[in-house]
Amino acid sequence: MSKVKVMKIGLVTYKPEFVEGFDLHVYYSKWVDGQVFPAAKGMQNDVSVLCDAKAIREDPSIVALSKNGPALRRNKRSHFVFDYVCPTNPSYRSRVMDYIEGLSKEEILGVTLNLYHFPDQEFCICPRCIEKWKLSGLNWIQWRAQTITELLREAKSKVKGTFAVEIYPDPVLAKERFGIDLEAVGNLVDYFHVPLSSRDYLTSYWVDIITRDFIATLKKPVVVELSAEIPTDEKLDALLRTIAYISRHNLDAVLLLVHDSENARQVAKFAVQNNDLREWFAKYEFEEMSRIVDRWAKLY
Repeated sequence: MSKVKVMKIGLVTYKPEFVEGFDLHVYYSKWVDGQVFPAAKGMQNDVSVLCDAKAIREDPSIVALSKNGPALRRNKRSHFVFDYVCPTNPSYRSRVMDYIEGLSKEEILGVTLNLYHFPDQEFCICPRCIEKWKLSGLNWIQWRAQTITELLREAKSKVKGTFAVEIYPDPVLAKERFGIDLEAVGNLVDYFHVPLSSRDYLTSYWVDIITRDFIATLKKPVVVELSAEIPTDEKLDALLRTIAYISRHNLDAVLLLVHDSENARQVAKFAVQNNDLREWFAKYEFEEMSRIVDRWAKLY
């Protein structure tokens, strides 16, 4: 008799704090602003690979380039929210790999990589990238995908434990835009982490659609991340109902992005104390959500 799969509930946080009632803890150990922190033991450590505002300020020559200018927030022609380093810059890449290797020397659960890809489809046209592309004999899309796959393969060789990557929520054009070959990357990772960030989920059909698309496309387990950083009653209700809807799909886990442990407990307490919501879970047979909230009720 096959074992019934149970969806995990977890956290993504900026503080290395364990919270009772949550199965998986993901900690941002390297931020997009360039800050780096010691490994969080027992947790999945999440590393921003190619977005590093501090490194670019210190050496502007490492930024990724396009015909519309650099991949910087201040470049109004590109509309980026982060600053991107060129993926082929050897010195920066070496520093990041050393950091990943250092994390893996500690007693961590594993490493997740985020923002490890080209900024978008027109990047990068720095002289080094153009030379590497021409020498490869590949077309532009193939070369960029090979470049990112090789970066991830190198990173994986440094990791002891679970190896995962965050994936930009575009299951159709990931290869063309970012150099992410989903099939090739799938051969390297233990699971895909899909962040579906939003200020709220009062309208949530898009979360269900993208979740379904990634589950159908990817050949490894899928974890979806939702935002819980601005918790009002209305937004928490919508968030928990959204988790319920996607819990019916074949997800490995749903992760909640929170500021800290108190933020996480606030979500759990709201669910436990909201009888109307718990009755709605039961009425529409959201069994995974009922199980999760029943577990929280024993703690909160």
